Amino acid sequence: MFNNKKVVVVMPAYRAALTLERTYREIPLDLVDEVILVDDASPDNTVEIARQLGIRHVIRHDKNRGYGGNQKTCYAKALELGADIVVMLHPDYQYTPLLLPAMISIIGNGLYPVVFASRILGKGALKGGMPMYKYIANRFLTLTQNLLMNQKLSEYHTGYRAFSGEVLRSLDFTHNSDDFIFDNEMIAQIFFKRFEIAEVTCPTKYFEEASSINFRRSSIYGLGVLRTSLFYFLTKVGLMHWNILK
Repeated sequence: MFNNKKVVVVMPAYRAALTLERTYREIPLDLVDEVILVDDASPDNTVEIARQLGIRHVIRHDKNRGYGGNQKTCYAKALELGADIVVMLHPDYQYTPLLLPAMISIIGNGLYPVVFASRILGKGALKGGMPMYKYIANRFLTLTQNLLMNQKLSEYHTGYRAFSGEVLRSLDFTHNSDDFIFDNEMIAQIFFKRFEIAEVTCPTKYFEEASSINFRRSSIYGLGVLRTSLFYFLTKVGLMHWNILK
């Protein structure tokens, strides 16, 4: 609990057997009421390790549903448990769980309803080993998104995010993509509902066991990001109606 608010950490997992324990051991369980791990049909023993660690809520998809599909299960379960604050933490140890108290307190004290941990604030991304092509693409996409969405985020592409229960309950994320573009569709929905997003500086780590998408998938994702931002802009100015924005 934080300020009498129930805190739930959700972990969308795929092939996380090598990094799950390191991630879980750093979660401040004195602040966190429940941990949910959703395994997206991993071919390794992610589920077995999660259960050995004592994670109470372990869900395994019979078929791979994609990154967005995994998050849908995560958030639905968190809301079912009555979460007031929900933090998505990847179990690949790319983002440090030590930022959880800061992110939880921002929402728990009523300062902002959404918090992103940004790899771009400061110099954490390149220092942590982010490939240069990904860094350049991140900066280009973020600039374009800020222009089309009339915002000032330092990064739209972090996978480390915290939400108030109110925000998640107000979004119809079930109709979003099951792929990686899910994250950016959620941002569009958040801004369309006029919620504000805070950012905290986040160190990050790139290493062999950390999850990543290849250049081809990254390119498809980039095009999806541009499409999402354009559809948001056209909907805001009344030139189209995008069904996920309502």
